[in-house]
Amino acid sequence: MSESYKTHSDGLYFVSFSVVGWMDVFVRREYQDILVDSISFCQKNKELKLFFYCIMPSHVHFITYSENGSLSDVLRDFKSFTAKKVMDAIENNRQESRKEWLIHQFEYYAKISPQKQERQFWKHDNHPFYLYSNKMIQQKVDYIHFNPVESGFVNEPHEWRLSSANKDSPVKMDEAPHRFYF
Repeated sequence: MSESYKTHSDGLYFVSFSVVGWMDVFVRREYQDILVDSISFCQKNKELKLFFYCIMPSHVHFITYSENGSLSDVLRDFKSFTAKKVMDAIENNRQESRKEWLIHQFEYYAKISPQKQERQFWKHDNHPFYLYSNKMIQQKVDYIHFNPVESGFVNEPHEWRLSSANKDSPVKMDEAPHRFYF
């Protein structure tokens, strides 16, 4: 990984990553649950700390850091695991009406990628963005929480199930250490 994309152990980061072709994959609960379960696993086993998030149909936003200082490694592992699990779930889902098209798209994006793989699920451009001020943190929190509103899915941020704006979110938020601004 390029040095410019490595993270620092004491930093808070805004991270976004999207499905290739911005395909709306996370419209089915089964696929959403794979992400939710994987986030929980990373929190429990990989020291991922998650303070704000939103899972949209085609992409994900986090404000996060890793206590062990290897956020880049955690995100790499998260993306690799979820890509395989979601693509397997799509392939084995008898009710998935877009199965052939989705698989074809994953294969197409893998072919045009410089990396050698059969299928590609996530885009490769998810570089963590260091949040160095209170103003910047608030700007990104607002961006994350209002993403479903701006996309026309809900009227208020708290109405989106897969968001830290929703008090009944299936993802457990971590408490922020005092060294962070918010």
